[in-house]
Amino acid sequence: MALRSVTPINKGWTFKQVDDESSKFLPVAQFPTNVHLDLMHHNIIPDPFVGKNENLVQWVGERDWVYKTSFSSSEVPKGVKSVIAFDGLDTYATVVLNGKEILKTEDMFIPERVDVSDVLKHGSENELEITFHSTWMVGKKLVEKYSEHGWGCWNGDVSRLAVRKAQYHYGWDWGPMLMTCGPWRPINLETYSSRVSDLYFTTTVDKSLKSAKVVAIAEVEGEAAEVKFELSLNGKTIASESTQAQKGSGTVTFNVEEPELWYPHTYGKQPLYELSATVSSGETKLDTVSKKLGIRKAELVQRKLEDQPGTSFHFEVNDIPVFCGGSDWIPADNFIPRISSQKYRDWVKLVQDGNQVMIRVWGGGIFEEAAFYDACDEMGILVWQDFMFGCGNYPTNADFLALVKREAIENVKILRHHPSIVIWAGNNEDYQYQESESLDYDPENKDAESWLKSTFPARYIYEKILPDVTKALCPNTYYHPGSPFGGKDTRDPTVGDIHQWNVWHGTQEKYQNFDKIGGRFVSEFGMEGFPSIKTIDAYLPEGTKDADRYPQSSTVDFHNKADGHERRIALYLVENMQYKFDPFEQFIYSTQLMQAECLASAYRLWKREWKGPGREYCAGALVWQINDCWPVTSWAIVDYYLRPKAAYYTVKRELAPITIGLKRTVTSTPANKYTRVDVKTVHKIEMWASNLSLEKRTMGVQLKAWDLVTGKETYSKSLHDGFVLEPNRSVEITEFEVPVEKQNAEEEQRTVVAAYLTENGKQMARYINWPEPLKYTHLQKPKDLKVKLSASGEALEITAEVPIKGVAVEAADDGVVFSDNCVDVVPGETVYIGVKGLKSGEEDKLDVRYLN
Repeated sequence: MALRSVTPINKGWTFKQVDDESSKFLPVAQFPTNVHLDLMHHNIIPDPFVGKNENLVQWVGERDWVYKTSFSSSEVPKGVKSVIAFDGLDTYATVVLNGKEILKTEDMFIPERVDVSDVLKHGSENELEITFHSTWMVGKKLVEKYSEHGWGCWNGDVSRLAVRKAQYHYGWDWGPMLMTCGPWRPINLETYSSRVSDLYFTTTVDKSLKSAKVVAIAEVEGEAAEVKFELSLNGKTIASESTQAQKGSGTVTFNVEEPELWYPHTYGKQPLYELSATVSSGETKLDTVSKKLGIRKAELVQRKLEDQPGTSFHFEVNDIPVFCGGSDWIPADNFIPRISSQKYRDWVKLVQDGNQVMIRVWGGGIFEEAAFYDACDEMGILVWQDFMFGCGNYPTNADFLALVKREAIENVKILRHHPSIVIWAGNNEDYQYQESESLDYDPENKDAESWLKSTFPARYIYEKILPDVTKALCPNTYYHPGSPFGGKDTRDPTVGDIHQWNVWHGTQEKYQNFDKIGGRFVSEFGMEGFPSIKTIDAYLPEGTKDADRYPQSSTVDFHNKADGHERRIALYLVENMQYKFDPFEQFIYSTQLMQAECLASAYRLWKREWKGPGREYCAGALVWQINDCWPVTSWAIVDYYLRPKAAYYTVKRELAPITIGLKRTVTSTPANKYTRVDVKTVHKIEMWASNLSLEKRTMGVQLKAWDLVTGKETYSKSLHDGFVLEPNRSVEITEFEVPVEKQNAEEEQRTVVAAYLTENGKQMARYINWPEPLKYTHLQKPKDLKVKLSASGEALEITAEVPIKGVAVEAADDGVVFSDNCVDVVPGETVYIGVKGLKSGEEDKLDVRYLN
């Protein structure tokens, strides 16, 4: 018997087109890889992210490709098994080893293991060849084969529904169509006589939070009899125990006193225990597997609310209700193999630094790489995990259902140990598609077999297969049939989660009215904004000299995949602010400011509805989306190159632990039911504050106002010296008329109002409220706007003599990083923006913009 060995098969790979006699085997660009990366490496195709090159590479997805390599294998003792583990093949592949077919695949999400003991040549070279068949062609033929199914979807070709490949590869309303193939995840040769085939556990935290029970299970393959479990923290062994494997499984229970609990980063630390299992035969150690775990109690609470219909939809971690401000996540590239572990960490760090506490892995992408979930575990980001179905009516033939079940089992097993994952959801918007097409759905019908005969047969996947899998494999994690889902339909704001797209899509509501279209948990909403000019220059073929370097050019339009984006961006711009197309940089700024104002409004107004126990009227808001998969104008708040847009910073401010909010209202009351003239109009401002900390806080509340034309301070008053903010909720403070000298003389339209919270003399929160729409205001061009580096070199100090809306600073050097941006400035105050990478005297290298 021998210790299990793992040898990467990652050297010497070559590839070629199958059906082209002139094609020769060429070295791959990297490994793991995909065909587009390899073709670009040899300049056979242009970069599809540049210009309109996406159109020039569509042929790639309709061809078959072959990859091959050779590797040596040492002699192994008798009784030792040799296995090749394929972590991911994209998608339809035929694998041949030494001339013998050993595997066929049809799901890019399923890792495969093949016993090659009888095929491997020990002590000599082995040839491994993988032929990848065109998934596009296979999908088209499957649609023909199952023509009786009601094929239909939003985004991409309907044939995507027939294949288990990342659905966004078919194109989406934010991404290109790039039909990849190849060995996209590692391939390893394993030799062993016995191994730990799976290590998993359940954790139960006592109500007191003072103790926890960890039940550890190791599945054992082979003849090993003894399993030693060890639980450690920070390199120190907490407990260990050995047991005999029974029927291929060993189980022990650890009782942990005074456990160090895992928390979201806003409420505590993220200690990660390490659980290991070692299998032995006598004195010979044969294999060891270890996994990180976080001890925590997490649950989704749905209970009746006070004063409002429906039920809550809020998460509690270690008995702490959490307002889940966060983002939706799509794959960070169309070519996954080139995303480094560090880039995943950089993305998650942006989420954490942005005061966000939850990220939703969207169902049209992939079950993400380990580096992503590890970063969420370590940084305290809660994960909402969709299964990989999106925006369509999926088939349910027997082969497809069997594949889906296996895919679910494999991926739940891979991911279930992550403490960050607090919910599984069956799909993205498939129930909305069902409603839009009036497909069969009777919530009272619980006969699962009958669903398969309906026009919405995929209900069987979301309400039978997937809940059965999650219940069996991770029973302590909540399963939700879809996103959105709940109530009388997917639009019901009183139960479950909703996707609120009536700003941008749908009825195209004003974003100032987000409070009227909220829900118990808003898991999608958004607004588009252009990316940085540096990002646009990177995709224009001629860069800064490109003839298409203007907002309405065909190349710039090509890098926006949203239907009707021209009209929608124009609508929200023209409704809200004055803007210019030239220079291009100012137009980009205007779209980013509009996006920033829109999303900040949503977070501010919905967080106002987080009112404490029994009144969790809105418990979460996840913006669509945090990231991009290529350089594009989209709903992302950080672009493909990890350059934050203005909205990233306004959202960050709204999700701070302590915030203050203001909203203007205008009420007109006629003197009688006949008059059109004798009407009293009152301009009021509502004020509230949010305290997401777990401590009662006592704050001073101040109010100021300025004339935005003259810059004169027109009002200043301390409203409270000791206003109490109860923990973990929002509270109303007051309502007052806009402070003007003469009412209804249009002074309200030139009055800027600021509210402040202070604690022990320190400013804890600030919010500037402007007359809206901003396009009606007579914003002044400042004569004395100053942006200078502080003496410490760690912050920019910004001052001005008149109120300025949305001061944004940008540097050509990506090494200059800002902690805040797009800030409002009022006379008599200094606004500080943290900065790294800027030296004294380099302020002139900054590009400063504002609304005028």
